[in-house]
Amino acid sequence: MNYLIGIDVGTSATKTVLFDHTGKIISSASEEYPLYQPHNGWAEQRPQDWKEAVLGTLSRVMAVSGVRPEDVKSIGISGQMHGLVMLDEAGEPLRPSIIWCDQRTGEEVEDMLKVMPREAWIRITANPPLTGWTAAKILWVRKHEPELYERCRHILLPKDYIRYVLTGEFATEVSDASGMQLLDVPKRCWSKEVLTNLDIPVEWLGTVYESCQVTGYLLPDVARFVGLTKKTAVVGGAGDNAAAAVGTGVVKDKRAFTTIGTSGVVFAHSSQVTIDPKGRVHTCCCAVPGAWHVMGVTQGAGLSLKWMKDEFCQDYVEKAEREGVDVYDLINRDVERIPAGSDRLIYLPYLMGERTPHLDPDCRGVFFGLSAIHTKAHLLRAVMEGVSYSLCDCNDILGEMGIKVDTMMACGGGGKSPIWRQMLSDLYRCPVQTVKQTEGPALGAAILAGVGCGIYESVETACQAMISPEKTSMPDEKEAELYGRYHKLYKKLYLSLKENYRELAGL
Repeated sequence: MNYLIGIDVGTSATKTVLFDHTGKIISSASEEYPLYQPHNGWAEQRPQDWKEAVLGTLSRVMAVSGVRPEDVKSIGISGQMHGLVMLDEAGEPLRPSIIWCDQRTGEEVEDMLKVMPREAWIRITANPPLTGWTAAKILWVRKHEPELYERCRHILLPKDYIRYVLTGEFATEVSDASGMQLLDVPKRCWSKEVLTNLDIPVEWLGTVYESCQVTGYLLPDVARFVGLTKKTAVVGGAGDNAAAAVGTGVVKDKRAFTTIGTSGVVFAHSSQVTIDPKGRVHTCCCAVPGAWHVMGVTQGAGLSLKWMKDEFCQDYVEKAEREGVDVYDLINRDVERIPAGSDRLIYLPYLMGERTPHLDPDCRGVFFGLSAIHTKAHLLRAVMEGVSYSLCDCNDILGEMGIKVDTMMACGGGGKSPIWRQMLSDLYRCPVQTVKQTEGPALGAAILAGVGCGIYESVETACQAMISPEKTSMPDEKEAELYGRYHKLYKKLYLSLKENYRELAGL
C-alpha cells in the first residue's frame, strides 16, 4: 500500500493527515498557534510557530499510524495565502509574518498604482493592487523597517517556508504565487515588469513549479525527526483555496465550491484565463496544470461566528463542555429555530475590512435593525446570513463574468453546518453538495502529492479515485425569494455607509 501526507498550514492551526492512496484517513494531528494584532487592522503570526506545529504533527501522525516510513511516498503542503515571510542570508525569519487579513498597507497600494496603472496590474497579475496581498506588504517593510529590509535575502509564502524547513529548497507553486501580485498569472511565471517597477530582486523569490510537481525531498535530519525517509518527495502543493478545490473535486469547468473557514471563498474552476476588469474577484492559476480559477473572498466569514462565540456565547461554551458536544452544534440548533431573515436583522461581516466586491480595508462590522425582540439566537443567525449574503455577492459576480456553475460544493468548518448550507443553496438558487471526505485542503494537498510521485497520472484521475459525494441541500423557493429581498437591502447598506467608514477610520 502507498501512502500520502497532506499538510494544511492554516490561520488558527496546522493540520497534518496521513492518507492511503484511496483517500482513506490513517491518522491525523493538529496544533493551534496564536494570531497577534499589535494594532487595529494588523495581523501577524510567527513562522517558528508554524514550523513547530508542522514538525510536531508530522511526528505524531507517523508515530500512531503503524505505517512503514518507506511506504509514505510524497507530501503535499497547503496553507494560508498572501502571508509575507522574510528570511535573512542564513534562512532565519527576520520578523513575524504579515498574514493575509492584515490591512495596514493602504498607502503602499497607492504607491503601487503610481508606478503602474491599475489596468496594467490587472493585465499582468489579473488583479488590482490589494492591501492583503504580499507585494504591498513587502513595500510596507521597506518603508517602515528599512534596516530589516536590507537584511532580507529570501521572500516566501507561509506554506513555502514550511517547504524550506522540510527540504531546504526555496520554491513556490503557481496557485499560491498568484496571490503575491508578483506573478504573471496568464504566463504562470514571475513578472519581470512588476519586479522591475517595484525594485524587488527576482533572486529573493523561489523557483515556481506547477502544484503537482516534485520540488524536493526531506532533509535527512527532518526525515529522522518525523519518522520518514529522505526519499519522501515534497510536491508544490497549493494555496488553501486551490487545495480545497482539489479536495472537493472542483477540477473541471462548471464546478465551484464555497468554503467557510476564517475567511469565506466562492471559487470556480476555469480552463481559460477569465479576468474581471473591475477587479472585484481574483483570478489565479489553479492547482490543475494549464488551468485557472476565479474566486471572491469574504474576509470575516467563519471569523464572524467565532468572534460571536468567543465574546458573547460563554453560556454555549459551558453547556457544550458539560454535555460533551460541539459548541457549534448547539448554536446551529438554536439558529434553526429563528426564521429566515432573523426577524428583520442584518449583519455586515466586515470585521477585517472586505475584499469582494468592495476592496475596502476601512469598512467594519454592523448589526442593522436591532430591536428589543432580538435574542442572542437572532444575532447568531444574522451573522450566518450576513456571511451568506457576502458570499452571494461573490457568486453573482462570477455569473456576470460568464462563468456558469451547475455544481456548488461546500467545505470548511462552516460547510459542515446543515443550516448554513441551506442558506447558501437558497441564495445561490442551486444545489449545494458535500463530499464524504472532510479534510479539504489537506486532502487536496495529498492528491497533488499522489500525482507528483506517479501514483496517479493527473489531478482529475486522482480526484475520481479519492473523492466521493455525500449530502445535497436543495433550494427552498419561498426562502430563496425572501433572501433575495434581504440581499438587495444588504447591498445598499455598504453604499450608504461607505463614507462613514472612511470618516471612522480617520478618527
